[in-house]
Amino acid sequence: MTRTMRKSILLGIGFSVIVCAFIYWYQLSPTMTSSFITDIPSGQDDGGSLQEEPHHLAVESLRKGSYPGSDIRIEETLSPGSTYNRYLTSYQSEGLKIYALLTVPKGNRPEDGWPAIIFNHGYIPPAEYRTTERYIAYVDGLARSGYIVFRPDYRGHGSSEGVPSGAYGSNAYTVDVLNAVASMKKYKDTDADKIGMWGHSMGGHITLRNMVVSKDVKVGVIWAGVVGSYPDLLYNWRRGASIRPTIPGGARRWRDELLRQYGTPEQNPSFWDSISATAYLKDISGPIQLHHGTADVTVPLEFSQKLDERMKQVGKLSELFTYEGDDHNLSKKL
Repeated sequence: MTRTMRKSILLGIGFSVIVCAFIYWYQLSPTMTSSFITDIPSGQDDGGSLQEEPHHLAVESLRKGSYPGSDIRIEETLSPGSTYNRYLTSYQSEGLKIYALLTVPKGNRPEDGWPAIIFNHGYIPPAEYRTTERYIAYVDGLARSGYIVFRPDYRGHGSSEGVPSGAYGSNAYTVDVLNAVASMKKYKDTDADKIGMWGHSMGGHITLRNMVVSKDVKVGVIWAGVVGSYPDLLYNWRRGASIRPTIPGGARRWRDELLRQYGTPEQNPSFWDSISATAYLKDISGPIQLHHGTADVTVPLEFSQKLDERMKQVGKLSELFTYEGDDHNLSKKL
């Protein structure tokens, strides 16, 4: 369902659409006993097959991994919000210490714990990234609505350990978030059966990959997400000149390396399906809600439109909200 909303309406609803989506879909989501999807990949063509050792970007490779997370450690107590407490925390991902912002509602804890949202931020130059900065209004809106919010840095960002690898030529950031989910499940105040995910831009790409790997993510909300297939990323994405990634050169060469080794999507569709989360939507762990501005020049609206169509084609619940004249950050929405 595509809806174009005027500014006056947006100012009135704020985060209510998103919050209602989390509440409604949490109630619908069944309790699942297995954390990871291990079925034969639904993204394979009848005539194609994965290699015995799948490519490191393959969804099947992610599914074979182990993501135990760790206990969440409180590193520093920060100034509280109006209805929630704030903490600088850390957790473990592949032996790396990853920092994360954590908010926890004040008041009486529900019997089963608070519902939680893993908050996946978009691209910010890793050297400029600070755990407690950016997305302030977004986190506040969700935290005030009664959710635990857990916003991981990703490796190599700010003070987090590791090397920033980029999100598209490596699964490293996706792995960091899978470990964040496992860590949040262990947190004493969390309802482990009510964990959702919110992602912006690059964080939308990470959210979608998590949801075709882990059954623990019951719902996803994605703003201006890089949610196209890998062929879409190759052919239908021309980022603006203002985007200047400060990540190792190898992390930016994934397009050329994959084309050289595996051929084009037309020549080798099975391979390109194997690394695209969009080829595994039959296995997605829950419904998704997409938000995208029509004037976004950073990530094309077409990505969200295509994902919405693909979800419905395989019988999965999806909503698409478009915002007339709004940009990549949906600045008019807040």
